[in-house]
Amino acid sequence: MARYTGFFKVAASVNNFQQLLSELLESCNFNIIYQTGDYLMAREIPGKVAYHQLVTVEVLVDKTTATNQEVQMNFVIKNEELPLQVDNHCYQVFNQVNQAVQDASCWKLIEVTTS
Repeated sequence: MARYTGFFKVAASVNNFQQLLSELLESCNFNIIYQTGDYLMAREIPGKVAYHQLVTVEVLVDKTTATNQEVQMNFVIKNEELPLQVDNHCYQVFNQVNQAVQDASCWKLIEVTTS
């Protein structure tokens, strides 16, 4: 199973953050499967890759430290594909989502850590 994680701290209002995050993931070719106040799960839209390569994104929003100016979130991006190659499909999607979060005009990136 391929799995990549990222931690992001962004300057954004916590009030409309969930909507902004949903729109960002939808622009990266994901369907929102499940969403609560501090958790979001999205699945890559089928059709471009084999089923075992479809990527799932889980985002945990840290509500304990969230303010009206700053939000922290942890991303877990994974699929069932064995990461036999460094540049596998899951890693490519991880880079795409990572770049989308960093380039989003709806918030200002404060801190990023990926692994």
